[in-house]
Amino acid sequence: MATHIQPGWSKPSTILFASEIPANEKAFAFALAQASEFGADLILFHAYDTLVVTASETSGVRYYDYAAAARAETHHLAPLAERVRAAGIRCEVVVRPGLAADQILSFMAERDIDRVVMGTHSPGPIGKLLVGSVAEAVLRTSKVPVYIVGPDVVEGSFRNFATRSILCAVSLQESSYVIASFAAELAAQHGARLILQHVIKPQERAQVLAGRTIDEIETDLLSLIPVELRGKIEAQAVVVPGDPTEELLYQGRAQQADLIVLGAQGASAFAAITRHGVVYKVLAHAHCPVITLSPVVLAECGIHGEKPPAAEAFLAGVF
Repeated sequence: MATHIQPGWSKPSTILFASEIPANEKAFAFALAQASEFGADLILFHAYDTLVVTASETSGVRYYDYAAAARAETHHLAPLAERVRAAGIRCEVVVRPGLAADQILSFMAERDIDRVVMGTHSPGPIGKLLVGSVAEAVLRTSKVPVYIVGPDVVEGSFRNFATRSILCAVSLQESSYVIASFAAELAAQHGARLILQHVIKPQERAQVLAGRTIDEIETDLLSLIPVELRGKIEAQAVVVPGDPTEELLYQGRAQQADLIVLGAQGASAFAAITRHGVVYKVLAHAHCPVITLSPVVLAECGIHGEKPPAAEAFLAGVF
């Protein structure tokens, strides 16, 4: 199956760091490390929706000063830009008024961006990430992979941000060819080990294993890796019964994964915004960054309209 993986998705030449103010330092560190590793340009992007209110010296009339707001936001990002340039990386600072998700997606439509890096905060009291609406909108509609640094991610400087082990969630759906191919490309670029994981829910075990063994299913998973990469990367398959999200988080720690790869195709809005969605649990609790492929990316690779069963809330490789 042709997957049409864009080279820039696994080896980015331009990375957009979607920054808050103050910036998420942990997420910025990962963005800077990736720009350094790939020799990529780094764009520091910030959208603001709070306008600076000033008063006319002559009339005393209050008005919204767009230019002053832009200058203030740019000033806040200047120290980050200095650190990027000090590392020998080309850097551009872009600030725009408006809602963050809308402005990020609009800017990406205008420019050639290969990867978005963004952070999230701790989970809120109702179980939704505090910046969930922004991260959720971007990772679901981005035309490029989105690299997300969650609140439980361990800071990466202790191992020089090296990506040595990649965990990829796959299912029995067609999109897994794209997801596994992308993860394999990442593994080849980083010289990393690749683990493909498929979780069989208890209620589906009899159906999935009918006439088949776990070993046979694991062999099928390894066949998802493109032929041209099979001799170039170290890969293994893991098939286990259980809850896909919990098993993915467990394997991430057990395998000492430095990156988790997920597809973002076909889940309900309810699953996305509640504690029951893969997106919530993985982003909220993964100890390493997560890189996602949106339905837009999957459609560009030939996957259209793929949906999980109506009652599905957890599906490895899909959320």
